[in-house]
Amino acid sequence: MKILVVGAGIIGALSALQLRRSGHAVTLIERDEPGMQCSYGNGGALSPDFCVPFALPGMMKRIPRWFADPNGPLFVDWRHLPKSLPWLFEWLRQSKLDKVWHNARAMRALHGPCIDLYESMLGEKAAGLIERGGSVYVWKTPKAGPTETLSRTIRETMGVQVVPLQGRQVQEIDPNLHPSYCNGLLFPNNGHTVNPLRLTQTIVDMFVAIGGAVIRDDVQGPVWKDGKVIGVQCSQGSNLAERMVIATGIRGKTFAAQLGDHVLLQAERGYHVMLPDPGVRPALKISNRDHMFGLAPMENGVRIGGTVEISDPDAPMRPERARSLLMHARAMYPDLNVEGAEFWMGSRPSTPDCLPIIGPSARAPNVLYAFGHGHSGVMASPMTAQLVTALINDAAPPVDPTPYRPDRF
Repeated sequence: MKILVVGAGIIGALSALQLRRSGHAVTLIERDEPGMQCSYGNGGALSPDFCVPFALPGMMKRIPRWFADPNGPLFVDWRHLPKSLPWLFEWLRQSKLDKVWHNARAMRALHGPCIDLYESMLGEKAAGLIERGGSVYVWKTPKAGPTETLSRTIRETMGVQVVPLQGRQVQEIDPNLHPSYCNGLLFPNNGHTVNPLRLTQTIVDMFVAIGGAVIRDDVQGPVWKDGKVIGVQCSQGSNLAERMVIATGIRGKTFAAQLGDHVLLQAERGYHVMLPDPGVRPALKISNRDHMFGLAPMENGVRIGGTVEISDPDAPMRPERARSLLMHARAMYPDLNVEGAEFWMGSRPSTPDCLPIIGPSARAPNVLYAFGHGHSGVMASPMTAQLVTALINDAAPPVDPTPYRPDRF
């Protein structure tokens, strides 16, 4: 079949590669350089063990604090509140215990094989891009709260291997870390990519090398004929195809609305700071659980990334949020060199249940959605690509697609 994949982030690029490998004539359409949106700015985590949703019991009690601290881990812009209320209400509803367990199982299915799949899909090109070696959570407080207690139970039930760390054990893993971080969890089966942008660009190059086509254009909406979608309208003209995959991140909500589909998608704006000459480097991917951000050693420096900002995706950057990340990172690594720090902000396309939107449009079943991966685009992309390919080919899916269906809310 002739297939259009709209969006050349990590989701669209890997889906296009797998569809081309299965024999289809595939064209990848992207407005910008491939990989230059959220796939460029993410923290690079590859966490097969990521199976704890963000919506957990007790979230309602935290809302006042979110509004009070504009530089905290999660901030809700009150000016955007009317637009975000439906998403926030559903997010709170997803914190019920039965839904938490449903979402955790679906997250585990999506993320569990991510590193193995990357190495299989990329072959020899995975070397130098994908690093195993684990990741670690650290915090100062010795007592686990109810949220961490539930998280531990979820991980144990899902078969996640976790090694508790205390005192000197934390410093043995990362000697440069300030000794006040004396509690931790080691996830030995996790890893990260040393360059998220190069990962996406490598996938696009592999796609082109086997006959895939890439078009730089701005997709404006669907093309209809006799009540059916036959392609997409771009600024430079229309592109027609039998099937379409919409992998445009936060902009997927607009395309879905043009087809008459309502999806609950919210921009969770995140920030990163890139340090080109950090002086000290984390020993592995490390997450600060007191302030909810992470540091990753990458081939071009150290990336400090995190925070959630519920706001309009096109609102101006708040540099003070990035500076706050830098301040907390220096508290963890006092010898960190911050000269030449570069700030970045991007809009994660997030759903209330922490699960992506993967499946056909209700009105145009030849259009398949593959967006809404939130914090897990890099780690969820291999299974998403397999699932997209199976749905296009009417083949048996590798995982149950029901939890990700577009009409679930």
